[in-house]
Amino acid sequence: MILFIAITAIVLAYCLGSLSFAVIVSRLMHLDDPRTFGSGNPGATNVLRSGKKTAALLTLIGDGAKGWFAIWLAFTLLPPYLPIGTQSLIIFAIALAVMIGHLYPLFFGFHGGKGVATACGIMLALHPYLGLSVLTVWLIIATVLRISSLAAVVAAISAPFFALYWLTDKTYIAAVFIVAILVLRRHKRNILDLLKGKETKIGQANNPPSEH
Repeated sequence: MILFIAITAIVLAYCLGSLSFAVIVSRLMHLDDPRTFGSGNPGATNVLRSGKKTAALLTLIGDGAKGWFAIWLAFTLLPPYLPIGTQSLIIFAIALAVMIGHLYPLFFGFHGGKGVATACGIMLALHPYLGLSVLTVWLIIATVLRISSLAAVVAAISAPFFALYWLTDKTYIAAVFIVAILVLRRHKRNILDLLKGKETKIGQANNPPSEH
């Protein structure tokens, strides 16, 4: 029974993560598919390049909300009689599932975003102050330097340290570490461009879609 609950929850979390709000919002607002312009990344920053701030905001909220909702729902619905540590392990798996769903969405040809908003949503659900701390780092860097990828990289690097401070469950801390690594891995090309001084700023035009 416990195994069935765990597998069901993980599969549903992956499916939830597979909802690419950048593509969904763009279609609903009759905008170009974000995978076909700018960086080619289906995320809020690239949607912003369409010139529609509302679409970018809705994408940001949607991608963040699905990460938060998956964890919140698990905390709410998982039965209280689970053995000690089992809930933590299931939530660990759900966090990774919703994150991987965003990165490799089943419904959109496994071409997903970079996971920043979804990662923040996951962390907000694990501990509000953890999520707010990471989000604050992102906002400061993004506001001052206007480089979304740099803000994402710095926020991802800071996340494990905030997790060690705010969280007590080692399984949840491990989840944050892995989610942060996934975000950094997804920004590999951006990190190389940052080192070369080629990374574009928020709202700035970009090169044609590439593998990043």
